[in-house]
Amino acid sequence: MKQNEHVPTELEKCAAEPIRPADELVSRFPVTAHPRPANDEQYQESMKSLAFGKVFTDHMAHMRWTHGQGWHDRSIIPFGNIELSPAAAVLHYGQEVFEGIKAYKHTDGSIWTFRPTFNAARINHSSNRMAMPAIDREDFVASLAAYVRADHRWVPSQEGSSLYLRPFVIATEPFLGVHSAHQFDYYVIGSPAGSYFASGVAGISIWVVKGYHRAGPGGTGSAKAGGNYAASLLPQMEAASRGFDQICFLDTYEERYLEELGGMNTFVVMADGSVRTPELSGVILEGGTRSAICRLLRDRGINVTEEKIAIDEIVTGIEKGTVAELFACGTAAVVTPITRLAGEGFDLSLPVGKVMLDTLKALTDIQTGQATDPYGWMYRLA
Repeated sequence: MKQNEHVPTELEKCAAEPIRPADELVSRFPVTAHPRPANDEQYQESMKSLAFGKVFTDHMAHMRWTHGQGWHDRSIIPFGNIELSPAAAVLHYGQEVFEGIKAYKHTDGSIWTFRPTFNAARINHSSNRMAMPAIDREDFVASLAAYVRADHRWVPSQEGSSLYLRPFVIATEPFLGVHSAHQFDYYVIGSPAGSYFASGVAGISIWVVKGYHRAGPGGTGSAKAGGNYAASLLPQMEAASRGFDQICFLDTYEERYLEELGGMNTFVVMADGSVRTPELSGVILEGGTRSAICRLLRDRGINVTEEKIAIDEIVTGIEKGTVAELFACGTAAVVTPITRLAGEGFDLSLPVGKVMLDTLKALTDIQTGQATDPYGWMYRLA
């Protein structure tokens, strides 16, 4: 393989497969209008603050899977509480997966999303690991498009804003035996959102944690499952008490190699211009934003390597100047600089770097329609 040549992952291969336009799919999810949608005052107040994940729109998408019948009862319904048996399997055995994806309003009023087929592939990868049923990828995309069309007014147009979409699947069969459930419910809810981090491109602070691990080899680390995030909450709270925004996990066996942050992938920019990111070991989550950034950087002639990266090497590199910048990425935060890295025995500062800023601009310009999309990443929802 040539230097800087990339072999696509299975998720990337699935994401590259074409899908029909939304106009041909949305009829799969008929709409039941909300009888009491947010009034103008409530709506205007919600759209003014754009706090991440605090306010939700009028509707949600839903479908149900039952053993022997498959997925059925596709619909867009009023947003509301879910009726759930206290014996529902998700409450006892944690059978649950989710995704994060955004809808962007372009200047012409059209609404687009970024790489929905990647999210469709990943939710099925997660579901497979959690012994849950796969979702037809056209159903997945149709649910997003039909939901966004029902709640199009909730897609904000301010700079840096979007409608954050949360598709998720939960095991709803009521039983107390340890086996995969025979009933699952799929939903899509959405929240109008601004910047994930209040500091924006000013940078975030990271505490490198030891003694805690998000996931281990053979576990569910490559699945976007709630238990992985639950495992990160205690060390995240401890880091917050020290004044840090996020945590970085190290590998399970040696506690030597970078894995990922509590909810984001990481990149290391070297002084020679090359870029490194932790390899997909089966423990970390394969991010769609990570994948896109690797493609953008390689197409700019930057050498990108996916490999094991030792924390000691990063610390020494920052001290000696061979590491120029660090940044993190994910759907919610997009791209954000890491300007402070600390752990047991070190506390270091880094600048907001040019590679990070150029990457953020290139990616968000594509997402918001300010630049052409040579990769076919954007998909029109409405």
